[in-house]
Amino acid sequence: MTTAPERAVSVQRRTRLLLSCGMIAGLLFPVLSFGQAFTRSGFDLRRHALSALTLGDLGWLQFVAFVGTGLLALAFAVGLWRALRPGRAGTAGPVLVGVYGVAMVGGGIFVPDPALGWPPGAPAGLPATASTGSILHTVCGAAAFLSLIAAGLLFARRFAGQGRRGWAVYSAAGAVLAFVLTALPWSEESASIRFAVGAVIISGWLVALSWRARQEVA
Repeated sequence: MTTAPERAVSVQRRTRLLLSCGMIAGLLFPVLSFGQAFTRSGFDLRRHALSALTLGDLGWLQFVAFVGTGLLALAFAVGLWRALRPGRAGTAGPVLVGVYGVAMVGGGIFVPDPALGWPPGAPAGLPATASTGSILHTVCGAAAFLSLIAAGLLFARRFAGQGRRGWAVYSAAGAVLAFVLTALPWSEESASIRFAVGAVIISGWLVALSWRARQEVA
């Protein structure tokens, strides 16, 4: 017969396992994306968005990056829900991370249109009309960025309330920088680089949040 302390330890272990998914999610997308960006012939990060890697013969790798990251983020959101409630950001925080997970899955299912010479053989310019799949991919990308930007600001407030000033500043600064890079009306010529940097910022924060949450559960 399982005792109450044993059940508590079992629950804690499962929660920590779910929280660990955040670290993997935060690493999976940039590792697979940049690994391809610098090795796939014809791809130029200065012109082509990381999401365009879903196109071409090896597009399934970027599909794995998107969908795998999304599913791991959803598991992480469940872990946050179990670890933080009740408490500040205990409900909205996990929901925002869950929205990010769903958006990343959608970003893998819906792909952008071939353009700017990618994949090899694609038109050199932009398509006159975007396909439905491409539009949905853009919507999913915006939702992914905005949900984690909002989560960063939310957790900054939570960390500040705990007296963790360094974590609060890091979360807020990362959210603001990601917003500046991806949401403000910059030149289209720099879009691919800006969004790549933004992806690194929010992915890194996801890893850090996962580590912090595991420490709090411990």
